[in-house]
Amino acid sequence: MSALLWVLVTLPLGVGALLLVAGRRADRMAAGIALAVTAAALGLAVAAAFRHPSVSAPFLDGLPVELAVDGLSGVLVVTVTGVTLAVLLFSAAEFGADEARARFFGLMLLFAGSMLATVTAATLPVLLMGWEVMGATSWALIGYWWRDPERTSAADTAFLTTRTADLGLYMAAGAALASGRDTTLSLDGLARADDPWLSFVTAGIIAAALGKSAQLPFSFWLSKAMQGPSPVSALLHSATMVIAGAYLLLRTGPLLDASGWGDDLVAWTGAATALCLGLVAVAQTDLKQLLAASSCAQIGFMVLAAGVGSTAGGTLQLIAHAAAKSLLFLAAGAWLTALGTQRLPELLGAARHHRTVGVAFTVAAFSLAGLPPLSLWAAKDVLLADALESNPWLYAAGLAAALLSAVYSAKALWFVWRPAVPRPDARRVPGDAVAPLVLLALACVALTPLAFPPLRDSVGRVLAYDGQSSPHVWEFVLSGGLALLASAVTWAWGTRPLPLPGRAKAGFADWLFLERAAHALLVAPVMRLARAAATFDDQVLDRAVDGSATVTLRIARWTDGVVERAFDGTVTAVAAGTRALGSLARRPQTGQLHQYLAQAVAAFTVLAVVLVLVR
Repeated sequence: MSALLWVLVTLPLGVGALLLVAGRRADRMAAGIALAVTAAALGLAVAAAFRHPSVSAPFLDGLPVELAVDGLSGVLVVTVTGVTLAVLLFSAAEFGADEARARFFGLMLLFAGSMLATVTAATLPVLLMGWEVMGATSWALIGYWWRDPERTSAADTAFLTTRTADLGLYMAAGAALASGRDTTLSLDGLARADDPWLSFVTAGIIAAALGKSAQLPFSFWLSKAMQGPSPVSALLHSATMVIAGAYLLLRTGPLLDASGWGDDLVAWTGAATALCLGLVAVAQTDLKQLLAASSCAQIGFMVLAAGVGSTAGGTLQLIAHAAAKSLLFLAAGAWLTALGTQRLPELLGAARHHRTVGVAFTVAAFSLAGLPPLSLWAAKDVLLADALESNPWLYAAGLAAALLSAVYSAKALWFVWRPAVPRPDARRVPGDAVAPLVLLALACVALTPLAFPPLRDSVGRVLAYDGQSSPHVWEFVLSGGLALLASAVTWAWGTRPLPLPGRAKAGFADWLFLERAAHALLVAPVMRLARAAATFDDQVLDRAVDGSATVTLRIARWTDGVVERAFDGTVTAVAAGTRALGSLARRPQTGQLHQYLAQAVAAFTVLAVVLVLVR
């Protein structure tokens, strides 16, 4: 049982590292190896989801390595491995032989493996290990085409932004240790810390989770992450890094509740992100940017669910979002390869040119829009029912954000299904790349039964969380009807401009100026401080060092000219006197007996005179 969990986590990590070490020599075999490993991991994940294994191994004194699979992490490991398999199937057909395939597939396995370590971690140290590896591999994958400065700059922005938020996990670990209540740093024991340490632990967990999941105010880094290859975007947005923060908040629900303020902060942040980033998605003219903003908004629903204690609703949202968003990004990648563009005005009729891709994209967009009876409709209503029990204003904000989901999904569909325009230079989408799209579309449809109360309630029982509210019929009818109405209005509106001030439109199109604000409030002050420190170093410290060196040299020259010469003269005089005395001492030493007798007589004479004088 324990071996199953160790293999599940270490298999993708180990093989991914080996592919990276092998480099270009393994390019031809990389795709096959990665697919075989992911398929094996999927089988192990399904077995782990049913058996709920747990393992422990010594690591540091009082801090063992602990992994465990329960209802929540069991759902996640299956979701992660299933989506990864579909994305790698698409990548195997999409990436040409001239690409560094071993590096790409090795990084993708490391990325997925680190997510598996994160969701199965039972203690903060293990969570931190998976968290850090996931951040590093995301940087390498976003900047996969590293010869392009724009892509490497985007990777740096994403990495540094999430790393800044990741400091919260270290603060949480330090505060948990300082509290002395749970020296193993188990995730389940964090809620037992006493104040003020409990507040520090809560604040650190929330900051790290919001940064990783691109929630306000960290959302802008997800826009930059679009510079990576489409399969990277598909995996990053759907089942790995971006949902890791939402998963952590769902996992640490008792901590948020125990703090007395964490649950409210998380709930309102999720609602605000779902609403504001939904407006950002509506304002986009680039398909991948629209999907990126929609990821922030959809994950906002998961964060809202964590804040109101709707673990079942948040988990349903996570599963359905993973299938729909991976499919949407892969379809966008297929159109980018075939048509050479991802701008919506240039994608007119794209779904008609490649109808299988278009139908798959439509299924995912319907799910994202929350249209009945697809699963995201049910998931949103489950978590919104809990929001209504918590605070009616939260419910209103969540319902408005759900309507925006229908608007930006219908907007994307309007462009890709318009009458086709002639495209003589269009390329065909590889047949092997279409198969995973069909599989993901079927997964979106297969999740539809989760809309029915018996199965939906069974999910809550599997997760072993009580207190979930059941949506009323009127809630389903209201949200589904409003979603259909919003989609119809958006379709009829077409490309006519919205009656909004130009500044407001620019703000939504530029992601609420979040990146500019980060540069103005954080980056620019830090750079000014760095420049001031450099100026102080150059003009004060450097000059002081130069002045000290000059004085030291002058003292050294004076010492050499005065002290050293006097000392040398004294030594020379002493040596000369010593030589003279030595010469005088050697003169009587002639070797003749009468000379020694004369010296003895002289000595005794002197001694006799001294004795006489003394007496």
